[in-house]
Amino acid sequence: MHPFISRRAALHLTVGGAAVLGLGQRAWAQAPVTLRIHQMLPAQATIPARALAPWGQKVERESAGRLKVQQFNTMALGGTPPQLFDQARDGVVDIVWTVLGYTPGRFNRCEVFELPFMSATAEASSKAFQEYADKFAADEFKDVKLICVHTHGPGLFHTRAPILGLESLRGMKVRGGSRIINNMLGKLGAIPVGMPVPAVTDALSKGVIDGTTIPWEVTPSLKVAELVKNHTGFAGREGLYTQTFAVAMNRASYDRLPPEAKRVIDANSGIDAAGFFGRAMDEGDVVGRDLAQRAGNQIVMLDIAETQRWRRTAGAVETDWLAEAKGKNLDGVRLLAEARSLLGKYQR
Repeated sequence: MHPFISRRAALHLTVGGAAVLGLGQRAWAQAPVTLRIHQMLPAQATIPARALAPWGQKVERESAGRLKVQQFNTMALGGTPPQLFDQARDGVVDIVWTVLGYTPGRFNRCEVFELPFMSATAEASSKAFQEYADKFAADEFKDVKLICVHTHGPGLFHTRAPILGLESLRGMKVRGGSRIINNMLGKLGAIPVGMPVPAVTDALSKGVIDGTTIPWEVTPSLKVAELVKNHTGFAGREGLYTQTFAVAMNRASYDRLPPEAKRVIDANSGIDAAGFFGRAMDEGDVVGRDLAQRAGNQIVMLDIAETQRWRRTAGAVETDWLAEAKGKNLDGVRLLAEARSLLGKYQR
């Protein structure tokens, strides 16, 4: 069993925080240091249950209990999902899990992974994304200690009315999770409605939106299979869209740790952590799809010819991004080529 998978170590609440972190090497031997993780989803959702909790348990175990990880779900410490990255940067909390697309304009190099039909399985795509971020987007995370980045699995639609072809989408109000995805929805003929993922359940139940772009893995915690009865995916291994994520730690919280503690955090960061978070997403996709099937929902997989129509239409999003990158003095052509090369490396 992969070491990230263990559920045996329990989470413990301890006093501590910044005061303990400041005590240095002697405190490391005498008192545990508590790291607070803050994130937006319910505790039973894929990432908090299958990734963040076991990640924290592994950190606790490898530090012999001298690091404690306390997880706060559903924005329990306050603020909104788009504020999570700043909460880590500013030391409001120690660690966050967040969606990069919730803060447009900040992660310009990372946006390339959100382009249509880029990514397939989350584990492979997440490893590619981590290597890409380390090589080409490190400056975008310079204000934090980056634990890892990752993606979800192939993106699809969940809608009230069935999507049987490109024409079905026209005029639908569809939730998008980033500016790239919203641009894509507009190009495809939908009416994009931007909102963080925790707002999806209420928006669907009240008819604010007709459907949403989210991966299978998060549908159970949002009760999406109960609110809509149609799900549409695409031929081939790549999904229509990709959302990008990061696990980020406050730089001062990391810097104040003794060397032994830093080594534990470092050992649970980087490409292995990215792959673990991606693998949790892939496993969650299976659960979400099975739940929709058991509910008797309609799952449509568009054929190759129809998928090619979507690819051609959505291709304008890539053109837009390349033009925007040029305007920001970024070599978008090179970044896109590097991203595709890394995806090919890991998605064999």
